[in-house]
Amino acid sequence: MKECSKSIQRRLSDSNFLRKYFSGRGVDIGGKPDPLVLYTEFFPLVSEIKTWDWEDGDAQYMNNVQDDTFDFVHSSHCLEHLVDPFEGIKNWLRVIKPGGYLIITVPDEDLYEQNIFPSTFNADHKWTFSIYKTKSWSDKSINLFDLIKSLNGAVEPIKIEKLHSNYRYNFPRYDQSLTPVAECGIEIILRKSTDSEILSMASKQNLDIKLDKEFRIHLNQYRDDMRNMKLLNKTNLPFANDSEL
Repeated sequence: MKECSKSIQRRLSDSNFLRKYFSGRGVDIGGKPDPLVLYTEFFPLVSEIKTWDWEDGDAQYMNNVQDDTFDFVHSSHCLEHLVDPFEGIKNWLRVIKPGGYLIITVPDEDLYEQNIFPSTFNADHKWTFSIYKTKSWSDKSINLFDLIKSLNGAVEPIKIEKLHSNYRYNFPRYDQSLTPVAECGIEIILRKSTDSEILSMASKQNLDIKLDKEFRIHLNQYRDDMRNMKLLNKTNLPFANDSEL
């Protein structure tokens, strides 16, 4: 209930949402009735958010959306409603520009469904999700590691987080997403790889990048400070000085 709204304060404390993930033109898949667009003013690099719901077409295929259209895709608690989440995430990735971000939240099967499926809390849930398990109690369980692996290296996994900071494990079986604080989910952030990123990270870091003088002075000072510290401590073992302060 109001899962997107619950995420806003948490996301505002992470500068990556302000500087990287929510930037440019985005689409919020399955956004109603709690769309991300309500909070556009909190993310200053966002230029536009399209709220995509059932009247716009099947979210699994995004048939009327061209490839590489959006700078980011956001989806809060929609993937579990698709007939085929593997097909869905491939098409969500398809409509993102290279270098753009896919931000997805799904219910965690243990925090939300709590060992019973089909769901007694939401009858339209077709799948349950875990970050990773060798065996699940649910016969419709999807490991998110497997879901990401199915994208065949087209993404860089940035973040996978179990959202349980406000979950109360001492409760009896109850849909805690009804409360104003518990998220009961998993957040995934993936970055769509660019064609040039077939290079290894090491080779990318060796590109001939020129920095301004002020940057060079300060970054070189960091190295000089480290070098001088090592010289001064050449005869002293680290963590061996227990003299009185």
